[in-house]
Amino acid sequence: MIMGGRVPAGTKEPRRMHSFNSCVVHCVWSTKNREPILTSDLRERLWPYLGGIAKENKIKALAIGGTTDHVHMLLSLPATLSVAKAIQLLKGNSSKWIHETFPKMRSFEWQQGYGAFSIGISAVDSTIAYIRGQTNHHRAQSFREEFQNNVASTRL
Repeated sequence: MIMGGRVPAGTKEPRRMHSFNSCVVHCVWSTKNREPILTSDLRERLWPYLGGIAKENKIKALAIGGTTDHVHMLLSLPATLSVAKAIQLLKGNSSKWIHETFPKMRSFEWQQGYGAFSIGISAVDSTIAYIRGQTNHHRAQSFREEFQNNVASTRL
């Protein structure tokens, strides 16, 4: 018998319940008015910066990519963080960093809103490949077409 929350000497510790969370989300957002202003030089610095924001907030960035007018991130979120809060942290902090780091881009803004699509564990590898192949992918399909297809595939 456990008294006062303590385990009497000589008895086994009761099994404790542990929590497990698997929340993998493919997030997409664009520049304001889908302006093609994310140059390759900027993207080379922005992707690691977004990864740093994620890490600082206990988010695992499994893949980061995009093109001149939008960003894709595959995120594994902790149980304590909502998708909306994660996106707010990523967009807000990266926007501030762009303003401070690139003086000519002080008017930079992300488009309001975002897309977030839950991903099953079995689809993680293919989603990572998809995100890493964005430059080639968008030679054949615009961001608008891609986003509409993603929404249609979820039947929303």
